[in-house]
Amino acid sequence: MLIHIERSQHRTTGQVDGPATGKSERSSLHEALWGGLTNLVLRRPLLAVFQVNLRCNSSCGYCNLPLNEGRYEMSREEIRTVFAGLYKDGLRFVFVQGGEPLLRRDLPDILQDLVEIGFRLTLITNGTKLTSCLVQQFDNLSVSLSISLDTLNRNTYERIRGADQLPAVLAGLDLLQRYRRPKFLTCIVSEINRDEVTDVVAFAKQRGFLPVVGAYHWDVGLYGKQDETLMYDRQQARLVFQRLLEEEALPPGYLRQYAKDNVAWLGGETLKPCDAGRYSIAIDASGNVSPCLSLPEAGNLLHSSLSEILEGFDRRAIQHCSDQSSCNRLDGRVIGSILRHPIAAWQTPVTW
Repeated sequence: MLIHIERSQHRTTGQVDGPATGKSERSSLHEALWGGLTNLVLRRPLLAVFQVNLRCNSSCGYCNLPLNEGRYEMSREEIRTVFAGLYKDGLRFVFVQGGEPLLRRDLPDILQDLVEIGFRLTLITNGTKLTSCLVQQFDNLSVSLSISLDTLNRNTYERIRGADQLPAVLAGLDLLQRYRRPKFLTCIVSEINRDEVTDVVAFAKQRGFLPVVGAYHWDVGLYGKQDETLMYDRQQARLVFQRLLEEEALPPGYLRQYAKDNVAWLGGETLKPCDAGRYSIAIDASGNVSPCLSLPEAGNLLHSSLSEILEGFDRRAIQHCSDQSSCNRLDGRVIGSILRHPIAAWQTPVTW
């Protein structure tokens, strides 16, 4: 769930299954940042958190996104048109998620379209549907991967995720042993797995993944539902992050800074302003846009321009939520944190 600062990997036009060689159609990171410089100055969005589909094969206790309800999902052509416009508007980074994005059969084609437009992508998945063919396609497209894994215990996994899928996830991780792009293992701290987090982080390191450790959120605006088995005492959860920092279990750079922010947030401290509606936006599979997953939608990109939608954001509600430090969700804070901690961002390794 990161914007990763690294040297670009290139691929030849039209090459999806072959080696990544030759002249690239996609922008280098420096070109991408330069192209979005105006947005940084004007505090306009650079990052889109995009729900590419609204279906999921898990039933996570902490998720209340409106999934599996038969809602409309934009076609590949509509997505290409919408995101070509967003690139012209200065957006440069996309977190592609769901639902479970790998349930969408045309996902590789959509990712290729986004790469050819110029976006840098991070694909967020539960990892249950990875195949060797998909892994090769993602690798050739230089897509960063973030796999969700909260526990190594099969019973605990099913309690958290609502499905007995741990063996499928572990099989998917095996396919990523030689993955050449940044790969993250994201662990969300809750009451029933907080004693296992250090084991998951150690597992990530052994497998060559960068561990991302966040906290379970509930009742943050529209985001996160209450699950009594997952809800934690904030001080107990805070100790998890403190231990990770004390043991230097996390890689240097931004991921360690994110853990420090979680210690502060869980301790009741006020965080710096969040990115919602400023540096980042959320887009669902139907094209609806909101400042973040916690706040109401303000328009649809199939019918309105981004500028028109941004004008419709309730800035007072965004400011109030930020002032209250309502959450420390990484996808709503990553751009601002990188700008505040540029050295930490550059120190974040590609592998660990």
